[in-house]
Amino acid sequence: MDIYGLIGFPLKHSFSARFFAEKFEKEHIDAEYRNFEIDSIDLLPGIIDSTPGLKGLNVTLPYKEQVIRFLDELDETAEAVGAVNVIKITRSGGKVSLKGYNSDLIGFRNSISPLIDPAKHFKALILGTGGASKAVDYALKSLGLETRFVSRSQRPDMYTYYDLAGEILEEYKVIVNASPLGTFPDVEACPSIPYELLGKNHLLYDLVYNPPVTKFLELGNIQGAVTKNGEEMLWLQALAAWDIWNEER
Repeated sequence: MDIYGLIGFPLKHSFSARFFAEKFEKEHIDAEYRNFEIDSIDLLPGIIDSTPGLKGLNVTLPYKEQVIRFLDELDETAEAVGAVNVIKITRSGGKVSLKGYNSDLIGFRNSISPLIDPAKHFKALILGTGGASKAVDYALKSLGLETRFVSRSQRPDMYTYYDLAGEILEEYKVIVNASPLGTFPDVEACPSIPYELLGKNHLLYDLVYNPPVTKFLELGNIQGAVTKNGEEMLWLQALAAWDIWNEER
């Protein structure tokens, strides 16, 4: 039986495990999907060695960047983004090869692109600076938007949350929460931006999907902004991961 899985820490509510379990059952695929909750990325080689049927892995927080040093190869998108959320495992002649990909980019780009209005969406703020934010940045730029990261601390070429004011939000009409802030059970948490300055020309996208309407999106809705959560992105990136694992090398 082929085995696929997810590495990350913690793995409280795994979308991937549910998605692939349902896919395998519905499509009569003889495979199993496992969660590998590891508190150090250094445990990855042990998982590979002890699970000979393992064909592929998804990678989630906090390892999308840390995992790269364990890989033999990156596809050009993952290399450009600098983060990996899919690993394809190939075993041949006693050798094991790990290749990294980024399907977050595919999922996010295809999910947000129908909402981008070229007449008013020119610039985007990305809230958060982790591995997922890099895929968001790459995808938005591929759609023709200028981007700027927002961090809690001062960093070169980034805004802090304290910087955000009327003139910035007038200029940056797309705002993406690429941080885990607001994820269940911390449903009252949200990025600290001046929501009262938002309006109907703003687009708020939250990578968080649980709850379906985060505080970030709720406060945007009140101001008339267009909003969307990350559930479709997750579906699209999971389907892309399956294609990666099963394409001919």
